[in-house]
Parts: sequence; structure tokens; C-alpha cells
Amino acid sequence: MSTGWTDGGELLPILGQPPRERSDAARNRDAVLCAAQQLVARHGVEAVTMDAVAEAAGVGKGTVFRRFGSRAGLMARLLDESEAAWQAAVISGPPPLGPGAPPRDRLLAFGRSRLVSNLEKADLLLAATGDTAPRSYAAYSFTATHVRYLLGELGVSGDIALLATALLAPLEVPILLQQVQIEHMDVERILDGWEDLVNRVVDPR
Repeated sequence: MSTGWTDGGELLPILGQPPRERSDAARNRDAVLCAAQQLVARHGVEAVTMDAVAEAAGVGKGTVFRRFGSRAGLMARLLDESEAAWQAAVISGPPPLGPGAPPRDRLLAFGRSRLVSNLEKADLLLAATGDTAPRSYAAYSFTATHVRYLLGELGVSGDIALLATALLAPLEVPILLQQVQIEHMDVERILDGWEDLVNRVVDPR
């Protein structure tokens, strides 16, 4: 099947390939995402509305709804963009978070980075998924696979999958918010405790 424009302006897909995005649609998408990111950075997630995003992006409110479905859908897309950037830093960024550092250093850097990132994006996560919903399975799978790999590189014995889960649990947003906002724990205390947990898993005595 060849690719061409319909009378309505829709770009027909090539058989076996996803449909290509129209250039104007791509511009609108990028403008909306950029506007939403700037509004979140300046005013916080709670202050961001679909009307405000549409106005800042210079598009109609209907365009935002058609593209993202709802405010939660838009927040979820922003969360995906943030998650993708963080994963890229883990995969190919500079050490110690990225490749090139000893596995223990990478694991400790991972924990610090994930904790800080989760706290910074907590409001965005809650806006995208609800008050109690976790991150997507894909996001969790990436972190779990990475921690399992590093534990393997460190020669840790035992059930690696469950040990990785135990290390990841303290970094999850609901637990962090409980500790920081309700129990008023200092972030450095939480980080020190997590690093102590890592050392106990890696060098059990």
C-alpha cells in the first residue's frame, strides 16, 4: 500500500508500519508538551490546567484533549518523557550512574538518583496515576532489571530477584512521601539508610 494524503488531510500508513505523524500535529504535540513542562516547573503540577496548557502552547483546548485524552493523560506523557531521559542516563550517561564505574558505585549512584528523581516527580506521578497507583510495569521492570544486573556483577548470592525488590521498595514514591512529609525524615538520612541496606546485601556478615 502506498502512502498518500486523503481528502481530509490524513496521512495513510505504509502497510506493516505505524502511521506517520503529520508535521502540524507533531508541532502541536511538541508545543503542548513544552508548555506543560514549563508550567509544571514554574507553578507546580496542581496549578496546571488544560486551559492553561492550551493557552501557553497557542493551540485550542480541544487539540490538547484530542491528543492526550485528559489532564491525567497529559501528565502521564510528561512522566514518560522524564522517565525516558532518566533511563537514558542509566544506560549511556556518564559514570557512576552510567557505564564505566564499578558495580557497587553504580548501584549507590542509582539509588541516590532514583530517590531524588522520585521525590522531584512525586506530584507528577500522582497526577498521572492517581493517589495510590504505582508506576507502569515497564518503568519498574527497567529498574528491577538494572539492579538485578548490578547485584549479579557484585557476585551477590541468594534470590537476586527478591533482593532487588527489597532494595527498590524504599525508593518508591509512597514510601518516600510517608517518610519525608509525614515522618519528617531528612533526605540524607534516607539515603544513608539505603546505602547501609545495600552494603548489608552486598557484604552480609
